[in-house]
Amino acid sequence: MKAVLDACVLYPTVLREILSGVAAAGLFEPLWSERILREWTRATAKLGADAQRQAEAEALIFRAAFPRGLVRDQPDIEQRLYLPDDNDLHVLAVAIAAHADCIVTFNAKDFPRHVLAEEGIDRRDPDGLLWQLWSSHPAQVEAVVRQVHATAERLAAQPLALKALMKRAQLPKLAKAMQA
Repeated sequence: MKAVLDACVLYPTVLREILSGVAAAGLFEPLWSERILREWTRATAKLGADAQRQAEAEALIFRAAFPRGLVRDQPDIEQRLYLPDDNDLHVLAVAIAAHADCIVTFNAKDFPRHVLAEEGIDRRDPDGLLWQLWSSHPAQVEAVVRQVHATAERLAAQPLALKALMKRAQLPKLAKAMQA
């Protein structure tokens, strides 16, 4: 499955790490454009210059981990599209150009299913996508989640409840499935 990752699912670190870990396990192919990555790194600016620099470094690591995931911006495709928010046209254009199966986003209202369906693309929220992947590959998804959890605890230098971590990452369905 090929999935375009919208900037809003890359911004939360835990969610991004779970998605990239599951992708590295071969459960889906992540796709993005430079513009999507710039939106993610710019979103961190509100946390300060250090946070933005860290996000830019993490974006470099993300690019290196998935070198085939980069899709060029598609202004010609964008011109023929309509979405409620013109600022999201580039995401749909990338999905069309890459023959993606879906766009992974929290922004349901900005990506109406009927518009995406005309292009043969589905909209998936990250929790639903990860739950589906867990349903088919529970050991692989759980291993990624456990590794991300361990990293979060190490960085926090204290125990963190997995259920709370998953809740903050907006993954309640996956957490329940894993009985976190």
